[in-house]
Amino acid sequence: MLPQMECMLSKLNNEGYAIALAVFTADQVVAMLTGLEHAFRNRDDVARRSEGGSVFAARNVLELWPPAALVWRQGPLPDLLCRCLGPDFGLVRGLYFDKPPDRSWALPWHKDLTIAVRQHRPSQRFSHPTIKAGVAHVEAPREILEKMLTLRIHLDEVIVENGPLQVIPGSHRHGTQTEFGDKQPVPVFANKGDVLLIRPLVAHCSGGAAPGTQRHRRILHLEFAAAPTLPDGFEWHEFFAGSPTPKPV
Repeated sequence: MLPQMECMLSKLNNEGYAIALAVFTADQVVAMLTGLEHAFRNRDDVARRSEGGSVFAARNVLELWPPAALVWRQGPLPDLLCRCLGPDFGLVRGLYFDKPPDRSWALPWHKDLTIAVRQHRPSQRFSHPTIKAGVAHVEAPREILEKMLTLRIHLDEVIVENGPLQVIPGSHRHGTQTEFGDKQPVPVFANKGDVLLIRPLVAHCSGGAAPGTQRHRRILHLEFAAAPTLPDGFEWHEFFAGSPTPKPV
């Protein structure tokens, strides 16, 4: 195992996040943006647009743009996922975010507790059932969330101007708790083609972009789980196995 890989695994364990540098080339980023833009056309049922027509958020990306089920198989990402989650891991949800110049936004401090499932069922462990863009979602128990990892593929450079993510290092160790005491937030800056690996229980927020900026902050957000099954009879809405030839279960 390369020292860089061990360093990233250690940071993921201790701080709950790490950045894989220069995973994708500029040409690959352009290809992803082109594919996503085409996939979002005439899909206002799942893509949210600004008044100027820019998509600033989209759900069901794995359905809209099937290459998302494969695009992450690059550089160190498959090995990192396998080391973090085990050999039975799989891709379970895809989202897209942007802060286009005509539609900035912000999110308060939170943790990512919600997963997409095939249908709601009575349960003492899963809670807060909702429907998002036609898909059933529930708040998952801690033991499921602790065995998940998100990849945020940066399709733009992220600097102060376009509203970077901020995180509380180590907050994934405290379950759903969002009381941080005197711990200081850390902004997450990135270059185009970098990938942020982050545990869903890391507390994070996102401020608005600077007024008048012309920068985007486009991100392909992919969530991975350690196993294809869920307790209490629940099923993942989608599960693309982490094997070389993924197929939806």
